[in-house]
Amino acid sequence: MRDKVEIAVIGGTGLEGLFNELRTVEIETSYGQHSDLMVGEVNGKNVAFLLRHGRNHSIPPHKVNFRANIDALRRLGVRRIIATNAVGAINLTFKPGDLVVPHNLIDFTKQRPSTFFDEAPVTHVDFTQPYCPEIRSLLVKAAYRLYGAVRERAIYICTEGPRFETAAEISMFRIIGGDVVGMTGFPEAVLAREAEICYASICFVSNMAAGVKERLTAREVKETSEEAMPKIRRIIMETVKDMPRERRCSCGSSLKEARV
Repeated sequence: MRDKVEIAVIGGTGLEGLFNELRTVEIETSYGQHSDLMVGEVNGKNVAFLLRHGRNHSIPPHKVNFRANIDALRRLGVRRIIATNAVGAINLTFKPGDLVVPHNLIDFTKQRPSTFFDEAPVTHVDFTQPYCPEIRSLLVKAAYRLYGAVRERAIYICTEGPRFETAAEISMFRIIGGDVVGMTGFPEAVLAREAEICYASICFVSNMAAGVKERLTAREVKETSEEAMPKIRRIIMETVKDMPRERRCSCGSSLKEARV
């Protein structure tokens, strides 16, 4: 018997502390094997927890099966997703440790399947606002309430990875308006929109991007992530608690006028 849950958290190691009595769930998808998926309870609500990179962080960003992940959550009954992402700061006013709720994104990935609609009917979803305004508002309010500060407007640039970006790439991203850079925000967001699932992200700045400092290391990202996780956990718990039962956004009707 499958657990019916309407809220999911997508993230990595360190978020398990959110949940009571996590139990593993396996869902058959149309796109192969999804990342490790569990269901638990957060503030009295059943919530799915998907470890994007796997239980042992063994899946690199360019190999994450994003379609299987979102398809599994859709089949589980999920209608809202809160994602977490570690990001590098492109905007020089952003600093390591900053909390960020992006409002838009730019895709610079190269080889990731990024749609559920490879066949007829041809489908073009509106992606003017990539993130659900309702969940964004809840995340921003929770961050302000708990910590008094959050970057509530930021353009997220998604790159292919797994390498870090060059200094020249970061300079270009800054010129076109990018604020933060990461490797996991796309195609997760657009697939959620195609599945008519609300989606928003709470990010933390783990490092200054290439060119701002001489060298980037994965160790630096990991250490900052460990420091940020307690804050991210509290923000997510508050957001889940405050989430209304009925959706008041347009995410749930994304396909209404999208098909040719």
